[in-house]
Amino acid sequence: TNPSNSTSQSSRSLGARCRNSIASCSDEQPHIGNYRLLKTIGKGNFAKVKLARHILTGREVAIKIIDKTQLNPTSLQKLFREVRIMKGLNHPNIVQLFEVIETDKTLYLIMEYASGGEVFDYLVSHGRMKEVEARAKFRQIVSAVHYCHTKNIVHRDLKAENLLLDADANIKIADFGFSNEFTLGNKLDTFCGSPPYAAPELFQGKKYDGPEVDVWSLGVILYTLVSGSLPFDGQNLKELRERVLRGKYRVPFYMSTDCEGILRRFLVLNPSKRCTLEQVMKDKWINAGHDGEELKPHIEPVEDYSDPARIEVMVGMGFTPEEIKDSLLNQKYNEVTATYLLLGRKGDEGSEARSASSLSLARVRPNPITNGTNKHSSATGSSSSSTSSSHSKTQRNASTYHRQRRHSDFFNQVFLHPDCSTMTCRKLPE
Repeated sequence: TNPSNSTSQSSRSLGARCRNSIASCSDEQPHIGNYRLLKTIGKGNFAKVKLARHILTGREVAIKIIDKTQLNPTSLQKLFREVRIMKGLNHPNIVQLFEVIETDKTLYLIMEYASGGEVFDYLVSHGRMKEVEARAKFRQIVSAVHYCHTKNIVHRDLKAENLLLDADANIKIADFGFSNEFTLGNKLDTFCGSPPYAAPELFQGKKYDGPEVDVWSLGVILYTLVSGSLPFDGQNLKELRERVLRGKYRVPFYMSTDCEGILRRFLVLNPSKRCTLEQVMKDKWINAGHDGEELKPHIEPVEDYSDPARIEVMVGMGFTPEEIKDSLLNQKYNEVTATYLLLGRKGDEGSEARSASSLSLARVRPNPITNGTNKHSSATGSSSSSTSSSHSKTQRNASTYHRQRRHSDFFNQVFLHPDCSTMTCRKLPE
């Protein structure tokens, strides 16, 4: 056998041996599979998200680490449904899943890293968006959500915190934890999501088809992008519920008539009268400045599983053409799938995939850890039309935002305790 090939084979099996635990292989930093963990970028009750680097390609990824031992059977079922749904989604504005690693106690979801952070935090630091910028973002959001609906997937937790920005300030929809398949005619009855973005029928405990609750949330998101505040808010859940059920919201003086017009189509109390996303794609506001480029449904490209350049690089890493073909055709979402998909992506610095020769060295001389801390700020500010907003305004917005923390993801208490007087949330500026 070719000696260099056997070296890469043994190096790769070292990566595979690390897979079952966070272990220090080859250097001081913890690894999971073929990924070197860099830092924690998010935390929840039973999960955390870490920024990591794929050793074979040098690409940055986000790894969602879920402690399965803390989950009850229903939550586990929901988790595996989230994974199943993510495997079936391929849209430029949806966070992509690359690999799934499972051990007895832990599930690792290796996903696309959106270095620009949350739209929520973007609004904190920059204030509201000008309509031209909001339109560019909103077109991407509508395209992605419409794509989900055509695949009979409803997200059910669309909010500014679940809209991420990549290094080029493109939208990436994240967190499909509450998503589900829907069939028209079969109503869903789980009430989930974030209260300020929840449709009125959810507050009333009514069953729903699916897409219409996402459409309401999109209306709240558009209002938030353009105004930097929520259309419906309250000191507690009871007050919020009353305001949502009234369906009245303030239209800021600076909002254009066409923007107000599209909002009225989203924020309709009667779900059967709410617009569909097909109708919205023809709307005047959403297509303004895009002459001849009316927003059209996304056509999913046929995934190219036989790119000779990528396969050549992977063979140089020690993978066989047979296992590459098998993993891709059977959508195994293993280290083979991940390496192939990551090779097809732009590099972290916006450069195209590196040459075969430098990539085969990636295992031997992993990239120095860069872009870990300062990328966030540079990425979020890159395409802003409102970056010139004054420092004092930014400070004021930030302090208002953080007066209260993030909305609770579950709000069944609204139905169980309509009189409840507390609600934890992250507030948008007044």
